[in-house]
Amino acid sequence: MPPSNPALTARLSDAYQHHQPWLQGWFRRRLGDAAQAEDLSQDAFIRLLRAPRLPVAEEVRALLTTIAKGLLIDHYRHDALEKAYLAELAQQPEALSPSPEQRAEALQYLIAIDRLLDGLSLKARTAFLLSRIDKLTHAEIAAQLQVSASRVRQYLAQALLQLYQLDDAFGTPT
Repeated sequence: MPPSNPALTARLSDAYQHHQPWLQGWFRRRLGDAAQAEDLSQDAFIRLLRAPRLPVAEEVRALLTTIAKGLLIDHYRHDALEKAYLAELAQQPEALSPSPEQRAEALQYLIAIDRLLDGLSLKARTAFLLSRIDKLTHAEIAAQLQVSASRVRQYLAQALLQLYQLDDAFGTPT
């Protein structure tokens, strides 16, 4: 939502004009892809627009740098996730290969799950992964994390609640 305050609008416009070329170049040097750099620089300014307050002019570049680093980390994580997913798909027989639309949807869902897991505490994330991937019992997870079994149940409940909300957002069954 664009700001309704003319002074704020002018400050945002000024920040964009002064810092967008620099930020786009910053991304281009790191990614080697002008189109991707342009997309990420736009994403950075959208996040700046959504910030609780617009920093003073002297702080804009520092905040944009912080935002850009986070976007770059997300970009690399998503890229690695996509490569792993595509490598796994390449191992499947051609007859079982999903359509391009199904692949894109699955990739979006995997990225959302990655964000969900990243948002959990380390112990909650570890408990969830040990439960779902390694099929450990609550007692085994508790021993490994050095917490009580009831705490493991709380961690799993946190993760599952987030996962159910994610499923609702994607319209997929759990």
